[in-house]
Amino acid sequence: MRAPSIPSLVRRRSARRSIVTALVAAVGVSALLFGGLPGSSAAAATREQVAATATPTPTPKPTGSTPATPKPTAKPSTPAPAPAQPAPPTVRGTDFDPGEIISDENFYDANAMSEADVQAFFASQPCTPKDGVPCLADFRDSTESVPAAEPGHCEAYRGAVNESAARIVAKVAHACGINPKVLLVLMQKEQSLITGPSEYGYARAMGWGCPDTGPNFSASCDADYFGFQNQVYRSAWQFRQYTLYPVNVPGESYQRAYHLGSVYIQYSPDAACGGTQVDIRNQATANLYLYTPYQPNAAALANVSGTGDACSAYGNRNFWRLYTEWFGPAV
Repeated sequence: MRAPSIPSLVRRRSARRSIVTALVAAVGVSALLFGGLPGSSAAAATREQVAATATPTPTPKPTGSTPATPKPTAKPSTPAPAPAQPAPPTVRGTDFDPGEIISDENFYDANAMSEADVQAFFASQPCTPKDGVPCLADFRDSTESVPAAEPGHCEAYRGAVNESAARIVAKVAHACGINPKVLLVLMQKEQSLITGPSEYGYARAMGWGCPDTGPNFSASCDADYFGFQNQVYRSAWQFRQYTLYPVNVPGESYQRAYHLGSVYIQYSPDAACGGTQVDIRNQATANLYLYTPYQPNAAALANVSGTGDACSAYGNRNFWRLYTEWFGPAV
């Protein structure tokens, strides 16, 4: 990812029910579905059904000589089967469109998830943390305030003590006008932070400031940009700047390498692997290429949830796959 300089910033119900004539049993079922690396994904759902068994009231013994006919015992009611939970969408590599990875409508929908929605999403995902760090559902941090940027850019972020990851994501999304789903997918795509958080991953949550300039095209991250809030804010800030200035930043001599129209896009950081001309049809897709400047090759798309070959890059493929599996069609 390429990053110009911006302002710095650091970092149960108990239920009580009276038993008179009925017994109520509540049964909850949860299902969690997760797909593996090199891009991890998850889908989760909770279903609840309640069955009631009617217990008949005993019939009093009559005083006359004719025995009373007892009332028939009520048959226990049979609960209706719970509706089937929809399976996550089937993602096929042949459906990937390099010219429109995600729609502008989806990319910029800052109201797509509330803070509570984000928290529920974190809680629904399978999570195996490392290094003693918490999962995102339990992560909290004190954040710093960031002033508003120029008009059309990010609004101010007011820092606070002990903010949850969900609150940080929701506040950044609203400040910068980016869909929280995009930010969730990005942190999973970059660092598997939702399903496998680590100390390393929290520091580099969104891959911001981590260009592929290390040995063998590995990420070379700048420690000045480490920290969860820092990373989440900066990535959203960057997307907003790409949108505000799609060709170049005023006063700068360079031009954006990825923009609307026909653009040559490599298959990997290794130029020898080649690439193709891609007709980029919307700004959201241009943003993704500016952030991760590679398209998946045929091998990466043939094994859409796994690995391809030595010339495969997975970033934008995984973004599209994760978004589709978690939230539905990206376009």
